[in-house]
Amino acid sequence: MAQAKEGDTVQVHYTGKLEDGTVFDSSEERTPLEFTIGSGQIIPGFERAVVGMEPGETKTTTIQPEEAYGPHREEMTITVDRGQFPEEIKPEPGQQLQIQQPDGRAAFVVISDVSESTVTLDANHPLAGQPLTFDIKLVDIVKAAPEQAAR
Repeated sequence: MAQAKEGDTVQVHYTGKLEDGTVFDSSEERTPLEFTIGSGQIIPGFERAVVGMEPGETKTTTIQPEEAYGPHREEMTITVDRGQFPEEIKPEPGQQLQIQQPDGRAAFVVISDVSESTVTLDANHPLAGQPLTFDIKLVDIVKAAPEQAAR
């Protein structure tokens, strides 16, 4: 049976969990996730975990932050004066906001802390700094990578 390799387009079902077992995402109730291995569409550790799997095979793998969403970087947090918030926004930890960066691009941040006078914003990916465990099932190899020409 064929094994998934770099350049193959595959379909997988997955369930992603945090260290404490909390499920943060799953495709089980949806259409399988389809991607091309090596295209950079998904986190590198997940791509590597699928390489070598055969259709119908399942595995569980833990991906460290460096192969997932990276480490949590303190330089991506900022504490601002609460007075900078419009009156209609009542900041609460966990609240997500879209802000405009100095270069005009939009960025998403999460409020990580609120005090009487300040609000701390975190622009890290919500899963940054966390090892992620995935239960993966290779559903199908939809399109095999073109064979490399013999030299």
